[in-house]
Amino acid sequence: MLKNSRILRIEWGDCDPAGIVFYPRYFAMFDHSTTTLISVASGLNKFELLKKYGMAGYPMVDTRARFLVPTRFGDDVTIESQFTKIGMSSFDIVHRLSRAGTLCVEGFETRVWVGHDPQDPSRIKSRPIPDDLAAKFRAG
Repeated sequence: MLKNSRILRIEWGDCDPAGIVFYPRYFAMFDHSTTTLISVASGLNKFELLKKYGMAGYPMVDTRARFLVPTRFGDDVTIESQFTKIGMSSFDIVHRLSRAGTLCVEGFETRVWVGHDPQDPSRIKSRPIPDDLAAKFRAG
């Protein structure tokens, strides 16, 4: 399945006073990596994706992480993100954050493709992932 990598430097704002990444920051990094992965797959930025497919987003319904090795202020890390399962309206992604080839954190997400509920536009409702996008998510 499709995967994408990005490199980033751990910033002071990602860290606790000891200079170690504060664990919720990894989830923010992974969220950005998900958006990047979907943009790579679709060829569209998130705004264009929402407009083209008339969708409301892809909210998280499950997440967890395994913390193996701490990362610190100034570290250059690589986040590799990959689709691992594409369902009718949901998809799973795994994120692997490494430093100099050492796996430091693994993050796992399940997200749902949603649009506005036709019965109540103030609410969201799952929708099937468009076939053309599902095929791109599965490519790789």
